[in-house]
Amino acid sequence: MDIVLEVTDTFIFDHLYAWLLPVRHAPFDYPDHLSTNATSPVLSPWQYKPATSFFSLEPSQAAFASAWARDNILRQTVSLFLITWIFGVLTYFIFASLSYWLIFDKKTLQHPKFLKNQIALEIKQANVSMPIMALYTVPFFVAEVRGYSKLYDVSADGPGVWYDILQFPFFLIFTDFFIYWIHRYLHHPLVYKRLHKPHHKWIMPTPYASHAFHPLDGFAQSIPYHVFPFIFPLQKLAYVFLFIFVNFWTIMIHDGEYMANNPVINGAACHSIHHYAFNYNYGQYTTLWDRLGGSYRAPDSDLFVKEKKMSQSTWQKQVSEMETILKEVEGEDDREYGSDDKKTQ
Repeated sequence: MDIVLEVTDTFIFDHLYAWLLPVRHAPFDYPDHLSTNATSPVLSPWQYKPATSFFSLEPSQAAFASAWARDNILRQTVSLFLITWIFGVLTYFIFASLSYWLIFDKKTLQHPKFLKNQIALEIKQANVSMPIMALYTVPFFVAEVRGYSKLYDVSADGPGVWYDILQFPFFLIFTDFFIYWIHRYLHHPLVYKRLHKPHHKWIMPTPYASHAFHPLDGFAQSIPYHVFPFIFPLQKLAYVFLFIFVNFWTIMIHDGEYMANNPVINGAACHSIHHYAFNYNYGQYTTLWDRLGGSYRAPDSDLFVKEKKMSQSTWQKQVSEMETILKEVEGEDDREYGSDDKKTQ
């Protein structure tokens, strides 16, 4: 995250902190190449060092004009919190909206188990949870930025060129394994109703349900992503890419478009079963751990034929199964069904 922090510092936070917390007194000058006034004050002994050797962003005078220098831990904490929260909100709204308008089948809004005002409720839940999840996440990012992780910049600093390639499947396998068990534990009767039920409120989710978790639930399932670079080496830019990919994938498995009838990939079809049948398909990317853990359920072939997928017979079958399992998992159903959006379809 030091690369992301450097970019946002250069274009946003240097100016913001210089305005909010300006320098008061200074014993020395700006570096000559940054200053037109040899007597311009500077407070911090901080010196610019690029976060990566792949590019550099020369700091402006604003980088030296705040009482909180870039390496101030309080500033890093606040900045990383804002980055995590705002980036999460932007990613969520932009890509969930694109998925909803371009991919999601609007006929799903007519499903008997689609909630009244569901999209608004999904968005509300996501936006209540995201700043809290960001707060929980910040300590990991601060530790990374301050050099406590095994993130590296170039191949020479890591295990080698071979690892630059293998780190991607290794990361996915590691996180898929631990998310499977965390997710499965969240279905334990002592935990489910307190933490995981808010995400299972959406029996027929839309892309906006992708981040609509209880904040502790969402954070718990993200822990493997953050722990990985403290245990294993991971290239910095690869980490940023994987962090973005994880958010995209979360949206994709809630988009309702059952494109890949693949026995290995845990796509939207597999995840839709998890939402209405509860106790199957806990995996994130693959079906491997569900198969080994005895919780895998293959999607019916009808789900990959649009006419059958959206047929009344398929919906009634899903409703019947959902209501039976719901009694075991939750007891009384407190959801309110019947979307207002049906009127416009």
